[in-house]
Amino acid sequence: MSAAAGIEKHSVSMPVSTSEGVRARAGSRGFSAYVAGAVARQLERDALDDVLQSMEAEHGAVDEDEVAAIMARLAR
Repeated sequence: MSAAAGIEKHSVSMPVSTSEGVRARAGSRGFSAYVAGAVARQLERDALDDVLQSMEAEHGAVDEDEVAAIMARLAR
């Protein structure tokens, strides 16, 4: 597939142990899909971090005691 079809080919460097772990999980044919999925999840986490930082800037830091109280109510 080409970039025009929505796919770009990239060359990345990573530790051998990481690439071996990917191959063990996904096999050599699923390597690119596994890495693409991992990068997509990281982008989602980064976007969530951006939202949380924005909310914290607007409303202040999270009160850990309040979070503990909410978690205790949810655990019931």
